[in-house]
Amino acid sequence: MIDFIGKRIWFAGASAILVIASLLLLTVGPGLNEGIDFTGGTSTTLQINDENVQTDDVRTIFAEAGFGDALIQSTGGGSFFIRTEVQNEAAQNDILAALNRAYPEQSANDIRPEVTTVGKSVADDTVSNAIQAMVVASIFIILFLFWAFRAVSAAYRYGLAAVIALAHDVFLTLGLFVILGELINAEVNASFIVGTLTVIGYSVNDTIVVFDRIRENVRLGTGRSFRAVVNQSLNESIMRSLGTSFTTAVVIVAMLLFGGATLRDFLLVLLAGVIVGTYSSIFIAAQVLVF
Repeated sequence: MIDFIGKRIWFAGASAILVIASLLLLTVGPGLNEGIDFTGGTSTTLQINDENVQTDDVRTIFAEAGFGDALIQSTGGGSFFIRTEVQNEAAQNDILAALNRAYPEQSANDIRPEVTTVGKSVADDTVSNAIQAMVVASIFIILFLFWAFRAVSAAYRYGLAAVIALAHDVFLTLGLFVILGELINAEVNASFIVGTLTVIGYSVNDTIVVFDRIRENVRLGTGRSFRAVVNQSLNESIMRSLGTSFTTAVVIVAMLLFGGATLRDFLLVLLAGVIVGTYSSIFIAAQVLVF
């Protein structure tokens, strides 16, 4: 039997370092790569049927239309993703005209910009709603755990331990997305919020599985210390947690490989959440409960 509880200081120390690193990345570091759902602006997906087109060529075209500070990312095969401040209809016509001047030999069907615009007020509402959703979710999780474990002594400790593990998961996921934003331009957008709320549910579900086994073993009243009961419960439930998480991760990876760019950021959140949530339910939530 593995002594998980005996190593709780190591687990807590490792998680504390990772959480602090995530906070530094979010505050002092580059921060999250916010999409237009959060900042407001216009995103343009541009497909030019010419594989020789370079990022600098597209930058020149957008600068000619008055968007010299556009953020441009090449996605290969003459495809580009561009973010600018809000474009009105006249600006979009200027960009299209600049494209036609730059590539007169191509027909209108060969140059296909797809434009999405989000106003600043809508972006502010998105941020506010996202924060409210996470707060409400956390409150209901605590209330549910209070009710589910009401027959156990000091049931509130189970709820608090689960929420601490939940906060741990969210911070680590945010820190990871700062890194992914720098490496592959992963964005924090509406899909990210949906993914984060899904991660919250998955993480709490995994934690409840472990806590339920602890509750069952406590009820047996074997006379052993609470620490020994928790350690036994972790050993009994770890394979179930790992098995469920592995099969879930396999499906997410398959969708990442074949699902296309549209779902990428959402799936990355889910994958990070599954990994971090499994870790926290075993090595954080139960350890916090013992503390």
